[in-house]
This record gives sequence, C-alpha cells and structure tokens, in this order.
Amino acid sequence: MRVIGLAGWSGAGKTTLLTRLIPELGRRGLSVSTLKHAHHAFDLDMPGKDSYAHREAGAREVLISSERRWALMHELRDESEASLYALLTRLSPVDLVIIEGFKREPHPKIEVYRHGNGKPALHPRDPAIVAIASDIAFPEAARPVVDLDDILGIADIALQAAEPLATVLARQKQAG
Repeated sequence: MRVIGLAGWSGAGKTTLLTRLIPELGRRGLSVSTLKHAHHAFDLDMPGKDSYAHREAGAREVLISSERRWALMHELRDESEASLYALLTRLSPVDLVIIEGFKREPHPKIEVYRHGNGKPALHPRDPAIVAIASDIAFPEAARPVVDLDDILGIADIALQAAEPLATVLARQKQAG
C-alpha cells in the first residue's frame, strides 16, 4: 500500500480533482481508497434511521451492512480526534490511499491551488508538498506544477511521489 495526499484550502477543488483522479488510476489497474478529513461534525446517516438511533443511544461503533456496501461509524464521545496514523491503520489493503485534507501532516502531498479562492499557497511553508495542481503558474515553486485539468499528469505525479504505508506511518508516529 502506498500513500499520497491532496492538500489545499476549502474551495480549492480537492474533491473535484479526486473524483477525476480515481477513475484514471482505476484505468491504470490500481485499487484506490480515500481518507478524508472533515473540520466539523458530520453525519452519514439521518435522523429516523436505525443506525442513527443506535449511535444517538450511545453505541461506540455502528456497522451498517447491505448487499451493496458496508460502513463502520465510530463515535469518539469524549475521546480526542483520531490521528492520521490511527486512521491509516484501519484501512483494508489497496494499491494507493489518497488522503484528502490533513494538510498539516507530514505525508507526501500534492497541493491543490485555485487562484480565485483568495487563499495563500501552502507549498512555500510545507516541504511535504511534492507538487502543485493549480490554475496558475508558480515558477518559483521548486517542484512540479501541473494544470488542475491535467489528470494524466497529476496521476503520474501521485504515483511517483506516493510513499509506502510503513514509511508514512513511521513518520506520523515520530511526529506524534
């Protein structure tokens, strides 16, 4: 298993890029999983559903299964947010894990930058950013810069820069 991240400010287009990148990686014969960070409370299930009632009643974990998919929800209750390290160890083996978010963590990342977003670039202050997918040029970036629409080029960079899971986990544990 190898790991690469997509990092950028909200509204930069990380999810849009990811939904275009996954099919390209699939065409190349790779199995892909994603790990997304959310900055707020979120629900996968809705009030009125049994899984919601189980969680609201205090269940620590709720596993939902059907003939098409299964999902495991883990309530933290009074615990701290899970670390990227802990989350990565819960994934089933695949060829590539793409992390969306966790922009302050030290795993290799491709910065997703959109000029119209009005936010500063991350790469000048983050040595873990290995490339930039952007709608503008960054001639001073000292790392590859590709157009946001160059999905083939972004896929190539992601595969070249992805690190083995063991390397990422060791760095995460050390950063701690």
